[in-house]
Amino acid sequence: MHTWLMKSEPTAFSIQDLARAVKKTTHWEGVRNYQARNFLRAMQLGDEALFYHSNADPSAVAGIVKIVREAYGDSTAWNPKSDYYDPKASPDNPIWSMVDVQLLRIFPREIALEELRGIKSLVGMELLRRGSRLSVQRVTASQFRTIKSLATSNRVDAVG
Repeated sequence: MHTWLMKSEPTAFSIQDLARAVKKTTHWEGVRNYQARNFLRAMQLGDEALFYHSNADPSAVAGIVKIVREAYGDSTAWNPKSDYYDPKASPDNPIWSMVDVQLLRIFPREIALEELRGIKSLVGMELLRRGSRLSVQRVTASQFRTIKSLATSNRVDAVG
């Protein structure tokens, strides 16, 4: 099993929106970066991902989702009315991919980016690299466990 981090702006789609979705499941569409797309294609059924609210106040990890359908063509790419339209994409040449995710858990408290920066065991995490904008990224099992533990702790140094 692999672990991941997936970013979404809460004004576009929040973890609360996912909680209200049918079966708490939706497709993760609109990724338009080749490296992030390749990570989507590498995801396997049962993999878990941290759900991260980006461009929020504050930006923070909000919970955990599970991959319930592996990568398939992102149909928003060939829909001219979509914000994610790509005229080079088509059903025969999808170019872009999406996966389906299901909500596993909303954290009792969100873990803000600045708090994550203060955790020694998270040094080297892609999310914490200055200028990192990748919307889908790998997370090590250790980093994943650390963040899960932080979500139920009131102390920043509980896992450090």
